[in-house]
Amino acid sequence: MATSSVSKGCFVFKPNFKKRKISVPIEDYFNKGKNASEDSKLRFETYQLIWQQMKSETERLQEELNKNLFDSLVEFLQTSHSGLWKNSKDWSCEIKLREIPTAALVLGVNVTDHDLTLRSLTEVLQNNVTPYVVSLQAKDCPDMKHFLQKLVSQLMDCKVDVQSKEKESVQVIQKNVHYSMDSLSAWYMSVTQTDPKMPRKKRTSSSQWQSPPVVLILKDMESFTTKVLQDFIIISSQHLHEFPLILIFGIATSPVVIHRLLPHAVSSLLCIELFQSLSCKEHLTTVLDKLLLTTQFPFKLSEKVLQILTNIFLYHDFSIQNFIKGLQLSLLEHFYSQPLSVLCCNLPEAKRRIRFLSANQCENIRRLPSFRRYVEKQSSEKQVALLTSDKFLKEETQSLLENLHVYHKNYFLVLRCLHQFTSSLPKYPLGRQIRELYCMCLEKSIWDSEEYASVLQLLRLLAKDELMAMLQNCFKLFQSSSGKELGNTAKRIEEFLAQFQSLDETKEEEDTSQSQSKGLQKTDLYHLQKSLLEMKELRSTSKRQTKFEVLREQVVSFVDSLVREYLLPPDTQPLHETLYFSSAHTLRQHLNAAPRIALHTALNNPYYYLKNEALRSEEGCIPNVAPDICIAYKLHLECSRLINLVDWSEAFATVVTAAEKMDANSVTSEERNEIIHARFIRAVSELELLGFIKPTKQKTDHVARLTWGGC
Repeated sequence: MATSSVSKGCFVFKPNFKKRKISVPIEDYFNKGKNASEDSKLRFETYQLIWQQMKSETERLQEELNKNLFDSLVEFLQTSHSGLWKNSKDWSCEIKLREIPTAALVLGVNVTDHDLTLRSLTEVLQNNVTPYVVSLQAKDCPDMKHFLQKLVSQLMDCKVDVQSKEKESVQVIQKNVHYSMDSLSAWYMSVTQTDPKMPRKKRTSSSQWQSPPVVLILKDMESFTTKVLQDFIIISSQHLHEFPLILIFGIATSPVVIHRLLPHAVSSLLCIELFQSLSCKEHLTTVLDKLLLTTQFPFKLSEKVLQILTNIFLYHDFSIQNFIKGLQLSLLEHFYSQPLSVLCCNLPEAKRRIRFLSANQCENIRRLPSFRRYVEKQSSEKQVALLTSDKFLKEETQSLLENLHVYHKNYFLVLRCLHQFTSSLPKYPLGRQIRELYCMCLEKSIWDSEEYASVLQLLRLLAKDELMAMLQNCFKLFQSSSGKELGNTAKRIEEFLAQFQSLDETKEEEDTSQSQSKGLQKTDLYHLQKSLLEMKELRSTSKRQTKFEVLREQVVSFVDSLVREYLLPPDTQPLHETLYFSSAHTLRQHLNAAPRIALHTALNNPYYYLKNEALRSEEGCIPNVAPDICIAYKLHLECSRLINLVDWSEAFATVVTAAEKMDANSVTSEERNEIIHARFIRAVSELELLGFIKPTKQKTDHVARLTWGGC
């Protein structure tokens, strides 16, 4: 690449594009060391297919849940400016002309999901109301100048149905624009002017306005500076007749924050209407119901994994998007770590794949704990066939997977039925949400718990109307089932409902009163005392049950039998490992970040991350070839609350010089000491940056230790 020239000059050399990086297929990452599988590509493709189906389902759910909210917002925006362009001398209309229509949109504390919701809202508004939709954040608008600058720049980037000449005029205005409401009003009037002779494209409902409004969305209204909001609202209200503006406040806490930030003189310029989004807990229940409590997707979560995801949701961020990302990570880890996850697909495809399993995959099936327990329960001849014949193993695996599919189908129906009976009981012994009941059923046999025993006691105290309402809801669930056993269950519930409807407790009470009056016809004292004693003994020993109580006891026993038969824990089913992801520790490491533990491990044991054999050392020893910050860190662990920098530096130099192999002729001792001193200063600065030490005024040549014993 050398160049010779008489005069000085600049030479350009084209880069060599022949050396390109070799791209490794993503599916090859599924092969890891000894656990490499020949089905890695198929597992990766199956993961992609299932995740795309789950992702499309979550997007559809998001649209359905936000539909009512977006429809009400669109209706509010369409009607807010209906009377602004009518010539009227009514004083009420003149007052209204100065009020800015404002939608207070309460989105909840799940701030991480607000961007997705507001992005969907922007698309809906652009398609149905107006092309001029702008979204601003508080971090981009510290003062009025930046506020107007962002507003103008986004407005002029909006897509407008204008001809090329109009586009050129817009560009000219954008170059020479002055950031003020007057310039905005002039720009708006120039853009919205239309020539009647000019052909126009068909628009959506926003074309019903001769001058469509400008919608401004403030994503995080609580974070905006009070003065910026006040000034903008006051100025906008004065230009509302020539610059039709509609505000949408994205609120995370409460609508009261509007009156807290804005005084009455400013808030009176707003015509506020409140809109409430769906609760994030209800959203989570819907997502779990459609993604996990169904046979549509074969992938399932164990109790500990589901508990980790729900705890992060409930105690950290209330974010549905983060929950879905955790679900995606669980799905990826399952297909990555489990070679038999190749069978985690729909039942016909799984049966087809079983026929082409290799000998290694057959051995993987035999190693499954659930399959080994299943083999132990079989006869000796069948045990030998399962452990020696791959053909017989594949046939048995097909039947076991089919049984697992039927198990899930019955499991979720009975789970929903039990939830109908327990969700309205006092104090909610088995939880108010179905996810709580589902976690308890995943963990162990639900009928062995004390909560389940209290549920049965409460069910025996239900009134006739409450019990019939629960049975009707369960009948609708079982009626949709196509299974034979659960089909008979629906008939049994229908019989119970018919018996309850035909039950007449008043007639029974009249019969009992008549029988008692007939027994007391003899009025002599002896027979009267005898009958009274018999009644007391009857009350003390056993009370006679009415027909309703007998029928109610039969219903409770029927529900108990369903639970014991169909709500067995998933770990009792053979081959459940192919569908269930249970590595809770791996998921916790990825999602629950522990920076303190990670820093301590990296500095105390650098071999854990660097994998350099030279860094292996016994516990308590300091390797002299370790990075400087690791040496300084392990030395500072031996100090008290105050660390003497001179002693620390000498100890550091002692450890470092043990590994120094410098030529005595090339590097003098003074130069070497300066190098070691510079390395020590850099290591101490890095420890201070990480927060392990800090300067102290108690002693000039000391630093204070902040963690692990620095009290």
